[in-house]
Parts: sequence; C-alpha cells; structure tokens
Amino acid sequence: MYDFAVETCGSLRTMVHGADVTLRASGAMWLSSERTLVVADLHLEKGSAYASRGQMLPPYDTRDTLTRLEGEVAALDPDAVVLLGDTFHDRRSEERLAADDADRLRALALGRRLIWVIGNHDADGPQHLPGDTAAELSLQGLTFRHEPQEGPQAGEVAGHLHPAARVRASRGSVRRRCFVTDAERAILPAFGAYAGGLNVRDPAFSGLFARAPMAGALGRGRVHAIGWKSLTGD
Repeated sequence: MYDFAVETCGSLRTMVHGADVTLRASGAMWLSSERTLVVADLHLEKGSAYASRGQMLPPYDTRDTLTRLEGEVAALDPDAVVLLGDTFHDRRSEERLAADDADRLRALALGRRLIWVIGNHDADGPQHLPGDTAAELSLQGLTFRHEPQEGPQAGEVAGHLHPAARVRASRGSVRRRCFVTDAERAILPAFGAYAGGLNVRDPAFSGLFARAPMAGALGRGRVHAIGWKSLTGD
C-alpha cells in the first residue's frame, strides 16, 4: 500500500525515499520543508520551433506555461524554483523568446533561487537569464535530474519521459498527464503547454521501478491516485 493523503487544495501528499513531497494538480512537486517548487519539461518556445519548420501552431504555449508557473509561485511563495530540464525546447529557444516573457522569467528569480537543471533539449543552459545551472541537484535526500537513470534508483526525481495515465471505464477512457512513483523514485509530468505525454505502460518505463508504481493523474484542481492495475495502454 502507498502512503498518501489528498489535501484540501486537491494536491496529493506522499513520500518519496523518506522525503515528504506534495504532488500538485498543476504538475509541480512541492517540498514544503525546503520551500522548493519543482517543475519539469516546460519546453518553452516549442510552438515557434514548429513554426520555423512550417508547422504552424498557435504561438501562445510559452505565455500559457509561464502563467501557470507564476500561479504556483504566487500560491506557494517558494524560496527556490527548480526547472528540471528541457525548460527550453531547443538551443535557440532563448533567442526566440519574446522580451516580455524573458522579463517574466527574470521576475521569477527575484527574492529566490532559480535553478536550471539541464536537459537533452537545453544542454547549454540559459545564456542571458538569471539563476544557477546544474547537471543535478541533491535536496532532502533526493537527487533531482532531468533524465531518469536505468534500473531502480532510490531517491531519484526526474522528468524527460512526460508520463501520462490512461484509465478505461464502462463509457470509454480518460487520458491525463501524471506523476508516477513507487515511493522510492518519482517521474514528474511535463509542465509545458505543448509537451504532451507518454503512456506509463510504454516500454520506456519498464525496469525503472522496484515495484508496481502508482500514478498521480492530473485532474481539474486535483491529483487522482491510481493503482497500476487500473492503468491501461493506449
């Protein structure tokens, strides 16, 4: 059995490798004892990257993603914000960033630490924005990195895989971005508006967990705890 509790705000409070963490309905992880907010895979400027290749998408993904992140910061007033890799969609995303969106990122660093964990899409880190760049980060007995390492990794919190859960019911099925954890490690959902999701039943997740994991599916204002047997492939 997993130890978790649904809070009045709809968040799911649980343990990962002995650390008390809160899984937010936004897709962010909150470490209250460290006053640290963690978000993964923002993929800022993905829309403009696609547009540059002739695939026109509405150019509002960065604006929407930053608005939701600002909402989390306003609600929690963290001492630190950890961006867990692939914050930018590619190495030229920062160049395409609108001036007002760059200012919004600068504002996030005012009065707090802004930590950019590098990912495979943004291995160079930010060039003209404030904050600290790191390959990984250790905090509260957990190791935060972008890409999960192979095999069970006690204490690892990662992103990269963009986990999503599908649950079938008598009237069809529901698919939602999700956290996935076995209480020893956790993989965060993508926070970016255009980031998408990979079903947790995909072979990419095979072998990552020491036991059948639980999904924390993102609902409207609530995280739903779903057991492995209730999850299905696409």
